[in-house]
Amino acid sequence: MLVQDVINQLHELAPLAYAEDFDNVGLLVGNKNQKVSGILVTLDTLETVVDEAIENDCNLIVSFHPIIFSGLKKLTGKTYVERVVIKAIQNNIAIFAIHTALDNALNGVNSIICDQLGLTNKKILIPQKGTIKKLTTYVPKANADDLRQSLFKIGAGSIGNYDNCSFNTDGIGTFKGNEDSNPVVGKIGQLQKEEETQLNITFHKHLESQVIKTLLSEHPYEEVAYEITTLENTNQHIGMGMIGELEKPQPYKDILLFVKIQMNCGIIRHSALLKKSVKKIAVLGGSGVFAINAAKAAGADLFLTADLKYHDFFTAEDNIVIADIGHYESEQFTKTFLVDYLSKKITNFAPALPSGRVILSNTNTNPVKYL
Repeated sequence: MLVQDVINQLHELAPLAYAEDFDNVGLLVGNKNQKVSGILVTLDTLETVVDEAIENDCNLIVSFHPIIFSGLKKLTGKTYVERVVIKAIQNNIAIFAIHTALDNALNGVNSIICDQLGLTNKKILIPQKGTIKKLTTYVPKANADDLRQSLFKIGAGSIGNYDNCSFNTDGIGTFKGNEDSNPVVGKIGQLQKEEETQLNITFHKHLESQVIKTLLSEHPYEEVAYEITTLENTNQHIGMGMIGELEKPQPYKDILLFVKIQMNCGIIRHSALLKKSVKKIAVLGGSGVFAINAAKAAGADLFLTADLKYHDFFTAEDNIVIADIGHYESEQFTKTFLVDYLSKKITNFAPALPSGRVILSNTNTNPVKYL
């Protein structure tokens, strides 16, 4: 198994195309073609985590947060970031970060929080825009079904149902060959008319390169005319945050105490409690102040997130209760989830990693301490 094989499996869970623009996800250190001896999964990559990888003969670290977030101009060991990168390189350890790609995944960070709290009827809080694209092309009627099936095989047309692939057979297209071409019909150099059909198929944006590659390889024309457009539709399966429901309404104090236990919080900072009960809870792991208005608009009674400042709590305005449960606390179960996911996936490889070679890091990387 190579590092790239592991990346491919993580990409199935959370395609990097859906990470936020400000983020730095993917393979940050190492060679994608290196053979994997073991995988260490962590929330953050610190020097102690690299040491842990060395001790356990793991040459791939899968980290939630990226150790390199902004550009590095020097590698002198002056900062903890530089020291981590240097130590990883010296010991041939690759580092992969998934971060906001997993934040935006339907079964990612926020779904994990909802499951930890037993919430049902889960929905994306802020669906991501610009993630659905449409291919329009013309193909001879005789080849249309074969091309369609080839595109289906790579995942195109799977948004909703097969209604996302349609044909228009009203038009007649033309193909003009030249001395170097191999036309589908007719003699070289002669303008020929062949009945064509218009094919329209929608797909997720992370499949775009595969869609184009498949189109060009499977289409019978040497010069393929096609158009790819980005649809305005929001994607209900990709986006930041999530909202779910409790089985039964509960008082605010009771549910916050429950959250504190379930999320292993040292402390919960919150806005003024309201007199009504809590039914709908919105969550956003990590820094989520930007989602307060979305939580309100979704009808949430309680919004759980992290990294709130003093003035952020005023925005509750007695319409919702906002609670800061801690950045680390909101994301801590992500690494266990990734260990379970990778442990199941890598058994499909030949040769697969030995049993138990996907290891959960024992290092507590939370930089915040409580008295």
